[in-house]
Amino acid sequence: MTIFTAGRGAERFRRAGEIAAQAEAAGFDAVWTTELYNRSATVPLAVLAAATSRVRIGSNIAYGAGRSPLILAAEARDLDELSEGRLVLGLGNGTRGMLENWLSVSGEAPAARMTELVEVLRALWLLHEGPVHHDGRFYRLHLAPTAETPAPFRERLPIWTAGVNAGMVRVAGRVADGLVAHPMTTTAYLDEVVRPELARGAAEVGRDLDAFTVMGIRMCALDDDEEAARRRLAFAIAQYVLARPYDRLMAVHGWTGHQERIRAAARERDGAAMAAAVPDDMIDAIGIACRPADLDARVAAHEADFGHLDLVAPAWGLSPEESEAATREILAALTTEPVTPAAHPEDACPSPS
Repeated sequence: MTIFTAGRGAERFRRAGEIAAQAEAAGFDAVWTTELYNRSATVPLAVLAAATSRVRIGSNIAYGAGRSPLILAAEARDLDELSEGRLVLGLGNGTRGMLENWLSVSGEAPAARMTELVEVLRALWLLHEGPVHHDGRFYRLHLAPTAETPAPFRERLPIWTAGVNAGMVRVAGRVADGLVAHPMTTTAYLDEVVRPELARGAAEVGRDLDAFTVMGIRMCALDDDEEAARRRLAFAIAQYVLARPYDRLMAVHGWTGHQERIRAAARERDGAAMAAAVPDDMIDAIGIACRPADLDARVAAHEADFGHLDLVAPAWGLSPEESEAATREILAALTTEPVTPAAHPEDACPSPS
């Protein structure tokens, strides 16, 4: 599960460690951090590593272009050592606008950029074996260690790359250990686009995908009033539908007309109309909206499509406090033991609305 917490100062990190420890005790396979313009994916991973001992820790996702390969590799080395070999480095580009306006890099050829980044990271991971020299389209690196360089905790770091459309999915098939599929990814899109493109990417470099992981992400909205949960999830889905990268997914399902109505409502700044334009089959294919008691069965219906399934609070429409509450609700719904609430009554997170 991806962990969201509210609060300020050290309290926010304490809460993240608490949720991670509870997820580990409940039998979750992995806990994940996310990244945005005001939050790092890597710093909280150190907290999760220290708070747990078995569960995998990973970034879902860190912006690969937001750090130099050298700094990213150094952070990954430290995190993998701290967690004693439990790190999964999940990397993504974001949109062209994010690359150019947030990360100050060119938005051209994102697939080529990610391919080159992973190749340089693989070389830096083995820096103890000797100097690294690379002159590429996006990265230039000439590094000869000036002191003894210890070997990393593991010989190979699992790197999973994010992808929606064909080019980025093929990158994962060529150079990564896994694909971080977008929350919008459906079973039909997996079958018609993702898996064929993964196979093409792998065939281009003559590798097999036997040990490859396709990670799915499912937004979960929980409420004793299931219709309220569905409206909350529909609002989050509608925000994604606005972006052009999901046009092909919409077309695969015959949802282009719905997409156009959602975009028209967005132009009128009518959030309620945007959510209302999301059809029921889109809600059920993309996320999970149900009563807490039904979550286990709903999750099981989605798990078969993926090697790993990450459960997250809806990405849109919630305050930080509501996102933490939603995260705790997901954990509580899949845990037999009670989940510890926020530490102080004044800090208690309200239920999503």
